[in-house]
Amino acid sequence: MRASRLLSLLLLLQDRGRLTAQQIADDLEVSVRTVYRDIEALGAAGVPVYAELGAGGGYQLLDGYRTRLTGLTPQEAGSIFLAGVPDAAAELGLGAVLTTAELKLRAALPARLNRHVGEIRDRFHLDPAGWFRETETHPFLAALASAVWDRRRCRMRYRRWRAPHEVDREIEPLGIVLKAGVWYFVARVEDDVRTYRVATILDLSVSDETFERPEDFDLAAVWAQWAAEFERRLHRDVATVRLSPAALDRIPYLMTRAMAREAQSNLGPPDPDGWTTVDLPIESIRHAHPEFLKLGADIEVLEPAELRDMMRESALALAHLYR
Repeated sequence: MRASRLLSLLLLLQDRGRLTAQQIADDLEVSVRTVYRDIEALGAAGVPVYAELGAGGGYQLLDGYRTRLTGLTPQEAGSIFLAGVPDAAAELGLGAVLTTAELKLRAALPARLNRHVGEIRDRFHLDPAGWFRETETHPFLAALASAVWDRRRCRMRYRRWRAPHEVDREIEPLGIVLKAGVWYFVARVEDDVRTYRVATILDLSVSDETFERPEDFDLAAVWAQWAAEFERRLHRDVATVRLSPAALDRIPYLMTRAMAREAQSNLGPPDPDGWTTVDLPIESIRHAHPEFLKLGADIEVLEPAELRDMMRESALALAHLYR
């Protein structure tokens, strides 16, 4: 473990130049005291690393020194696929591994290509998290990721919306998915393949017992099929509404993707007032009510009658409140 960290430190100094002990500690996820010890160990091993004191000082390698010890471990090679989402790698427990893998790759690149890598990072950034959402806590995500990698059977207790609300399951975790900032995982439960939200896990224990992963399992294909089916199940009902031109512009930003898609693809001709009648998929009357209220006076519900009555009551209550 320490040898790997010393190599990471060496590659970090080689790639980045002069760094303070705190910067090194942050990158390698260790304490500053550990950095001091590792710097001494590198010097004792003959690596020409020296410290420059004062403002703007730090540790750096003697000019011209380079190492070619850049072989990737299997875990480091796998982590490269998460290079565009470092926060996700950190949540999976691969933050330090990803840093080391990237340093090894950059150390092996010619100077010209190495500069190009840095320029790309300066110009493009991927932020997979959704807007306006509190960050979920995932105390079991790293353990779950390790179980996926090592093909370990697990026992979990998780929370669901229907009774009984807390359920125990024996699972064989097959893959993990990050969707719009939300973590999900796919697992085999007996003979079924199911999808769960990581944040619903209340407790997780990873056993030493391994399982055989299905040879034909395709995580991307399974996720795409599940997501499409979930969307179909979610929108079980339909509401007929009239939409103003302003509502048509705002729907993609205020409502679900399925509702926005239907609003754009099934439009009839506008009436003399410029409004358009369209059937929108809804999860239920109860869910549609607050969704439609987001559009204010730019939407009129025609059917179902119960939803129209709820919208009318809300409008009257607002008028009374702001009278």
